[in-house]
Amino acid sequence: MNQKRFKSLAASLGIGLGLAFSLPLAAAASKQATVQEIGLYHRLPASKAAALTDLVDRFNAQGGKVRVVLSELDWRAPSVPHLLILEGDEEEAFLVGKPRFKPLHAVMKEGGVPLQTLRPPAMMTRTPVDAKGRLLALPVGLSTPVLYLNRDALRRAGVNPDAAAVATWFGLQDVLGRLADTGHACPYTVAQPGRVMVENLSAWHNQPVAVKRGKADAPSFNGMFQVKHVAMMASWSRARYLHMFEREAEAEERFAAGECAVLAAPSASWPEFRRKGAVDVGVVRLPYHEDFPGAPQNTLADGPALWVSAGKKAAEYKAVARFVGFWLQPENQVAWQRETGYLPLNRAGLFASASELLGEDLENVRVAVGQLTNKPVTGTSAAQPVVEREKVRRIIDEELSGVWADTKAAKEALDKAVERASGR
Repeated sequence: MNQKRFKSLAASLGIGLGLAFSLPLAAAASKQATVQEIGLYHRLPASKAAALTDLVDRFNAQGGKVRVVLSELDWRAPSVPHLLILEGDEEEAFLVGKPRFKPLHAVMKEGGVPLQTLRPPAMMTRTPVDAKGRLLALPVGLSTPVLYLNRDALRRAGVNPDAAAVATWFGLQDVLGRLADTGHACPYTVAQPGRVMVENLSAWHNQPVAVKRGKADAPSFNGMFQVKHVAMMASWSRARYLHMFEREAEAEERFAAGECAVLAAPSASWPEFRRKGAVDVGVVRLPYHEDFPGAPQNTLADGPALWVSAGKKAAEYKAVARFVGFWLQPENQVAWQRETGYLPLNRAGLFASASELLGEDLENVRVAVGQLTNKPVTGTSAAQPVVEREKVRRIIDEELSGVWADTKAAKEALDKAVERASGR
């Protein structure tokens, strides 16, 4: 074969081989192009983030035409992710001004995917709900404050570590006294004191935290009930029954390490305490004051929510609807509750929390749901947006810090907090 014919044959073979390899590559590229990527932003703590990653991995493993990608870009980025899990200051900033979201109920309806959630209850934060009771966002991180017990510490103090011993605040006071008498340095502590002592205990006793001024609501959480409870906590602080810590997470850390025997904290903290395993942890309802008729009433649920960004294409919203529908499937609801400690979003989750098959995995959910639904919600015990704002919560905690430092009386601190929260 002469050199000219060899080059011609080689060129022909080269073209043939190129076509042979390019066909499957082109097919793969075409298939890849049909996959719709959905960006998801969050700032959940590590333990909750791991559960979210597991959920996303299970969804993506189905091999469908939708793929969810965790994003570090938030709603301020030029290319906004499709989904954003927001709470606190970040959520409040997101909701200021021109709407940056598409209502979840509309996304699901247009996507042809049923929104299989419970009707938003009145004790739930109203931020992700419109005036007609429809979901604007999916409240994926709901929790309510409960009471955690170091059962070993209580046993050593000669106390039966069950709910009856701490059902009332005076009952808890007796238990804390026995803990102190047996040498326990930190009988009781509280995470998020304003949320527990003002928001939730007011609802738990059906006591108002807001008042109508014209057509608007104004804070009024300096009434007889709130002053009485904070004054009681001040006396516990002076007696060294109650220890408060400056850093928000420190109360939970001290309890998890066995340093504090009783803790009021969010119900979603349960899985983390169990994972650490340093303490035999029990979870029970918040105590109540017996001299307030009708108590206990109900507590309140709030936490991060999943928002859908505005300005996306119809095909992208259909993909979002598929992922939300997957999240709400019964098996995924159970896994989400078990791994994060967050409250159920639909009846499947509620039934799971009542199942004996899951044992103690969802004990926190059973206690939390029992608190939230203890009695029918009233206008007074419903969630009050004027108090739920992060700015107001910070003000309450700042003023209460003066009580724990013994530089302010309970009424003085609460009066000042109401004044600041009202912008006066």
